[in-house]
Amino acid sequence: MPQIVCENASLGYDGKPIVTGLSFTVNAGDYLCIVGENGSGKSTLMKTILNLPPPLAGAIRMEGLKPTQIGYLPQQTQVQRDFPASVLEIVLSGFQGQRGWRPFYTKEEKVAAGANLKKLGLEGFQRRCYRELSGGQQQRVLLARALCATQKCLLLDEPISGLDPKAAAQMYEIIQQLHREGITIIMISHDVGVALADATHILHIGKHLFFGTKEGYLHSGIGRAFLSEEEHK
Repeated sequence: MPQIVCENASLGYDGKPIVTGLSFTVNAGDYLCIVGENGSGKSTLMKTILNLPPPLAGAIRMEGLKPTQIGYLPQQTQVQRDFPASVLEIVLSGFQGQRGWRPFYTKEEKVAAGANLKKLGLEGFQRRCYRELSGGQQQRVLLARALCATQKCLLLDEPISGLDPKAAAQMYEIIQQLHREGITIIMISHDVGVALADATHILHIGKHLFFGTKEGYLHSGIGRAFLSEEEHK
């Protein structure tokens, strides 16, 4: 069942396109990994899926999925890493899209926030200060926040950026487990090896476009050329 459909979209800012002629479909339960050269428009695509900004041309539409049912884990800035809030406050903020003008969080939301922290190995961290956590712990807190927004679809923009190899491996295993539980994953990654190991589909953005299964990507000219370039870096 389709959740996100992109049809001949052009993406960019201030009327200047970065990507043109982009088409793909994400079905419920897919694990889509977005790869490509730096500056090719991967993060722009993720923001455009959220309509921030809308596409310059073409369309990206959701089917059976509301914008409030998408959890988003963006790349962190240094200011965000130093944010002086408790872990629980950060995680609960994932409910804001569903809360409307209600000025407080319900008991059920607090229980769900605690359950998501436990799922990600952060039980007992609720009162800890976010900025005092390690990079890997911070990323898991943000993933717990994204899970408070949805149990349907996660958008992950370089979720292992800045993490050491052990923390990165733990994060990838958590993401794979969430996918096994039925959550649709859309992830930007520079780690092509992980993309080919875990993903069901690949979207390559750059001078050339590719969308299809990871097996199809491995046998495509675009995929072979990109993998060869990555091996020689």
